[in-house]
Amino acid sequence: MTETTTSPLADSRAFSGFSVDDLHRARTFYEQVLGLRTEPASDAMPGLLRLHLAGGTDVLVYAKGEGHTPATYTVLNFPVPDVDAAVDELRVRGVEFLHYDAPPTDDKGVMREGGPLIAWFTDPAGNVFSVIEQS
Repeated sequence: MTETTTSPLADSRAFSGFSVDDLHRARTFYEQVLGLRTEPASDAMPGLLRLHLAGGTDVLVYAKGEGHTPATYTVLNFPVPDVDAAVDELRVRGVEFLHYDAPPTDDKGVMREGGPLIAWFTDPAGNVFSVIEQS
């Protein structure tokens, strides 16, 4: 018989976080360009920002200033029903999509081979985000 053990993390409402070099500029981008809901994470800690995402998920964004190094991997994936429509709308809002040789992306920045349609872009701090097609 296997004994079941509990962990102090098993029922924890975990959240992820990433850094930016300029919290005000990042917040403006998240709200005005991406249309996300944000709020200061704590009055006691002014260098923190909470992104409220669909489904009750929160992500913590923190100011790192000159020590910030952008993530070279995708820190946030936004599932959308139609990647092409999302790319078109975000381009109108000023988002520039990344182009890669591997995996290959088309002129719009959409990867159409070997998996779901996906397109990558960066926030003002250089962190990589994506829109990924899911029905």
